[in-house]
Amino acid sequence: MARLPRLIVPGQAHYVIQRAHPAATIFRDAVDRASYLEALQQASADQRVQVLAYALLDEEVQLLLCPPTREALSRTMQSLGRRYVSAYNRRHGTRGTLWDGRFRCGVLAPGAPLLAALVLIDGASAQPEATSAAQRLGRTRPGLVTDPPEFWRLGNTPFDREAAYGHVLAQGLPPDDAARLRHAALGGWSVGPPEFVAEVATNAARPAWPRPRGRPALSR
Repeated sequence: MARLPRLIVPGQAHYVIQRAHPAATIFRDAVDRASYLEALQQASADQRVQVLAYALLDEEVQLLLCPPTREALSRTMQSLGRRYVSAYNRRHGTRGTLWDGRFRCGVLAPGAPLLAALVLIDGASAQPEATSAAQRLGRTRPGLVTDPPEFWRLGNTPFDREAAYGHVLAQGLPPDDAARLRHAALGGWSVGPPEFVAEVATNAARPAWPRPRGRPALSR
C-alpha cells in the first residue's frame, strides 16, 4: 500500500515526533539542547511557525507546532534538522544523521486535545532545560514558546495560570489519552471531535483516522 501523504492543516496545532537513529543520542548535555532550541527558533521564525511546546529527550524530540501553511511545517523541520545536525557533528567530531527517518506528526483540534498535548510534552521530562514547562510555569524568562488560548483560559492572571497549569502537569495525562496522542503523531492522524476529524479528512482528501480493521459488516 502506498504511503499516505503527510497530514498537515494550516492554522492548527501539530504534535510532531522525530526519533533518534538507533545508534545515536540526540542530546548529550544542556549545551546540545540550547543549540537545538537556537536552531528551532531560527527555523520557525523563518517560516512564521508558532512553537507551542517542546520536549528534548535523548531518544526523540517532541514538538507542538502551528504552521501558517502546509509547506511551512516541513520546511521548518528540514531547516531545523540541517542546522542542528551540522552543529552537533562539528561539536562532537561525528558524522552522519541523528534521525531515524522523517518526522511524524498528527493534527490536533483546539480545546482539550491541544491542552492534553501541552501536558504530555511539558511533562515528558523532569529536567528543566529539556521541556518548555519551565517557561510556562514562570521559572524562566519568556522566549521561544507561544502560549495558546487553551493555556490562557486556565486563569485571569499569570499567577493563576501558572498555578493551574502546575496542578494539571502534576496530575499528568491518563495513559489512554497519552497513547492516543502518540498514536496520532506516529501514524499521521488527527485527534478531536468526530466533526473535526471528518473536516480534516475532507480537506486533505485522505483518511484522518484509521479505518476499522476487518471486512465491512453485511447489510441485512
